[in-house]
Amino acid sequence: MKKYLVAGLLVWLPLAITIWVLSWLLGSLDGVFAALLSATQAVLPESARAGLEQLRHVPGLGVLAMLVMLLLTGIFAANIFGQWWLRRWDAVLGKIPIVKSIYNSVKQVSDTLFSSSGNAFREAVLVQYPRHGAWTIAFVTGRPGGEVAKYLSGDYVSVYVPTTPNPTSGFFLMMPRADVVALKMSVDAALKYVISMGVVVPGSPDELIATPPERN
Repeated sequence: MKKYLVAGLLVWLPLAITIWVLSWLLGSLDGVFAALLSATQAVLPESARAGLEQLRHVPGLGVLAMLVMLLLTGIFAANIFGQWWLRRWDAVLGKIPIVKSIYNSVKQVSDTLFSSSGNAFREAVLVQYPRHGAWTIAFVTGRPGGEVAKYLSGDYVSVYVPTTPNPTSGFFLMMPRADVVALKMSVDAALKYVISMGVVVPGSPDELIATPPERN
């Protein structure tokens, strides 16, 4: 009985969590869309408010509206005129106490993670952590720079070691490149391996994992 219950749970749990996340996401987008409608209705004449009120009850319209808004924002930010305005916007937010700390931190992280020219999370590697002889998966985030780089002699890389099963928390390390073993697996496959605590193995280890270098 226990075996069958666990087997049924493994079938329905991923589907239930997926539906819950999608429902939460759709509800959040519809909420943002409803707030934008309310703000728009406040500045429109009474005759035009009835038509906008009907849009509030159209299912899925909030998602479509947010996608269109993101697309138009991307088009605006991709040209010189839009970049000029975005620099002014960043300068204004950078002068507001408390807000500037949160905004600048989130902007730096998002620019690093999602920029097509960045190096963050572009390579999965093996590193020895938390002690010699114990190996874990990490992700190369770049190279040490600034004042820190002056105190590191040799070829060093910056790596992020995620925790399991929540990879959004982890440890930032600067390690010699010689102590890092590059993996052939993709970043997505490595994340699945970490989140599943090693249960979901991405393909054959002989094909995906490079041979660790010999240690003296």
